Amino acid sequence: MSDRVVIIGAGVGGITLALLLRQRGIAAEVLEQSAELHEVGAAISLAANATRVLQHLGLGEGLAQISTEPTRLIHRDGRDGRPVAATGDGQWYRDTFGAPFFGMHRIALQRLLADALGPEHLHLGCRVESLTETGQGMRVRCASGATFEASVVVGADGVHSLTRQWMTGGDEPVYSGTSGFRGLVPAERLSRLPDPGALQFWMGPGAHLLHYPVDGGSVINFLAVVDGPPRWTAPAWMEPAAPGAHLAAFAGWHPAVTEMIGAVPQSPRWGLFTRRPLARWSRGPVVLLGDAAHAMLPHQGQGANQAIEDAVVLAAELDGAGDVPAALCRYASRRRVRTRQVQLLSWAASASLHLPDGPAAQRRDAGLPSLPDRLAWIHAYDAFALA
Repeated sequence: MSDRVVIIGAGVGGITLALLLRQRGIAAEVLEQSAELHEVGAAISLAANATRVLQHLGLGEGLAQISTEPTRLIHRDGRDGRPVAATGDGQWYRDTFGAPFFGMHRIALQRLLADALGPEHLHLGCRVESLTETGQGMRVRCASGATFEASVVVGADGVHSLTRQWMTGGDEPVYSGTSGFRGLVPAERLSRLPDPGALQFWMGPGAHLLHYPVDGGSVINFLAVVDGPPRWTAPAWMEPAAPGAHLAAFAGWHPAVTEMIGAVPQSPRWGLFTRRPLARWSRGPVVLLGDAAHAMLPHQGQGANQAIEDAVVLAAELDGAGDVPAALCRYASRRRVRTRQVQLLSWAASASLHLPDGPAAQRRDAGLPSLPDRLAWIHAYDAFALA
């Protein structure tokens, strides 16, 4: 196909798709409701299944400059701090999975991608109001009055996707029963933290702490996840919490944990939600990508990574497609099972990390040394080999 693609959403998946389409000679316009690209969710990690794609786009050097490579992965007991399992170093990861694992600020990654795309095809301050089917494809209208004609519309507009709502009539998100607090802490404030260069999970009954370095190791990004509240009633997925709520679930934990969580002002509480799998990802010439199609919990760090994989497959299916709806159905059929498996694994990880003391936690700990082998199907995946 040679007609124009309109991508709604200038997140990681949306801009990556635009770059991949341009490589194939397909014009794409990216519409973003924000007037400027800004930080959402602090930091982000990219595993080998995503970094190999950005290397293919010629962004490997730029990506390395904005990123920090964790020294290794460590799981610890949250109370006494003992290591339960640890992997080899960053070179081991590269050798095993064929590309690096990086942590970085999300905004730095978005700007790297946006700079590669250029301003001509990135339309900021363009909040989509309506999608209208025409005889030739779709008309996308923004609140500013700008309109775009497209042969294909891609909804890469995240967990609160307008495009998904247009396709499905609206479906309710699924609350996980857990919530999180986020923070960025200067490493110099964390005198109790062992292995500050590592990506680490601290596990315990009803809670866990994940953290990894960014900014060359001078800053530690963390997500503290706790059970509850039992129900989420706020209309947004983020709300203020009572002072000290971020520390309450970690009383009696290792000093490194409480030091980190208490080192910065308490963030809002983030409700952790996912979306139900869809039987169809497309309606006519409109299709979903990334979180809009398969929002998942963050416990495998795969949200953006799966969006990047989606982009590879969708770009390949659109290249030369004579029958666009059929190409979109093929794309969905190639991505549905894998993304569903990662969704399920991400959901299961939360319960596993929060187990109470006892036989189940002992079985989990005994299995953690083999975790890299059991997750190899995620990290070693090469979307280009199947594109």
